Amino acid sequence: MIKCCTQYLLLFCLVVSGTAIARGLPELTELIEENSSAVVKINTLDRSRVARGNNAPQFQQDIPDIFRHLFEPRRRQQRPVASMGSGFIISDNGYIVTNNHVVNGADQVTVTLTDRREYKAEVIGTDVRSDLALLKIDADDLTAVRWGDSEELQVGEWVVAIGSPFGLDYSASAGIVSAMGRSIPNESRENYVPFIQTDVAINPGNSGGPLFNLEGRVVGINSQIYTRSGGSIGLSFAIPASLAQDVVAQLKEKGRVDRGWLGVGISNVDRDMAEAMGLDKPVGALVEQVSPGAPAAEAGIMPGDVITRFNGQRIGVHGDLPHLVGQLRPGTEVSLELMRNRKSEKLKVIVGTLPGSDDEGAQATVKPSSIVGGRLGLVVEQIPEGLKQRWNVDTGVLIKQVVPGKPGAKAGLRSGDIIAQLGFEEVGDMEDYKAVVKELPKNELLPIRFFRSGQSTFRTIKIES
Repeated sequence: MIKCCTQYLLLFCLVVSGTAIARGLPELTELIEENSSAVVKINTLDRSRVARGNNAPQFQQDIPDIFRHLFEPRRRQQRPVASMGSGFIISDNGYIVTNNHVVNGADQVTVTLTDRREYKAEVIGTDVRSDLALLKIDADDLTAVRWGDSEELQVGEWVVAIGSPFGLDYSASAGIVSAMGRSIPNESRENYVPFIQTDVAINPGNSGGPLFNLEGRVVGINSQIYTRSGGSIGLSFAIPASLAQDVVAQLKEKGRVDRGWLGVGISNVDRDMAEAMGLDKPVGALVEQVSPGAPAAEAGIMPGDVITRFNGQRIGVHGDLPHLVGQLRPGTEVSLELMRNRKSEKLKVIVGTLPGSDDEGAQATVKPSSIVGGRLGLVVEQIPEGLKQRWNVDTGVLIKQVVPGKPGAKAGLRSGDIIAQLGFEEVGDMEDYKAVVKELPKNELLPIRFFRSGQSTFRTIKIES
């Protein structure tokens, strides 16, 4: 009798365990079947670049140039650079969403559907800051995806990606949401996308493809992976659908994206800074710099303020602020809360328009100099008007030359930096700089504040002799 009861108990446990496992693993076949026809493969061609490589043996690479042609084979015809990615159809009249980096610089964009139909695509608009692009094809009988609400997405929720990794058409992979609101600055140190992090297997070729929730709705656009091998290691990042829908709407309407802008340089608040500022815990965005004439300056925001809430949203880390500001349309008036001198204050600010990057090619011309550089080993000059406008600075001096081994070099200063403060004195112009440097004490660590590529930075400097 006991043996029989034990067998029944074991059987019951196995059934319950199997049921629990079945509940934990979602059934994805229907979701994938219904949405695969809306996912497209994108091939691009860039004729302005050509594929080059140096595959010559080492002994040939060491041969002097004058003799090298005797050993080299005939050069093959150079071909335009081709690349591939994924995308998805968002309307039955042929609009397609993908990543900007998939089509950036392409002379020709070809879209291939699941039924092998191919179309030349028109690039309606691109947005570098969100890494999104909107394409259009002239085709009939199209299946479109449905957008989901990425704001309701939770860590641990199952998600599915469909795309063309390594050119393998319409591959599906699944995983869970690992984190929300990841701040990943781009090459320009801008940070306007609160990425969704997942452990879904995303590989080269998946870029621009959709990320679905279990309801079959698009909650993200696969954009980046973190890898040391070139393949997936379980760290992938998707652009939230809530942000993408706004970007797509603007690209469709005017071919560009206008973003909100405060005009502040910010950094994180650590535990010591939180205590110094009168905060209970390290939260918020520490204002290091306020651009003259910017919306933040007009609203009365000052360096040293810690912004803790913006437009009703809590600022947990400093990367939260540009996410919230960038999603607002210019001209929107919002409230914010900040800590100043250990006291909480509320301000109103009218969000401005984030400046474009059309002048990124402008550079300050620096002529060589043989001047030693004085006590700091720095050769400086007045800031050219063009550079003032580019970096939104009114005062300071521009470093032309840094003498190796001198205090300026040891402090990590570079040619092109703009010195705004030395010790505890502001540096407004050349006369200020000369006067402040003359009075700096020896053998004492002093703060120095400077601008590098428009970003305010603090370091320490010491004059040893």
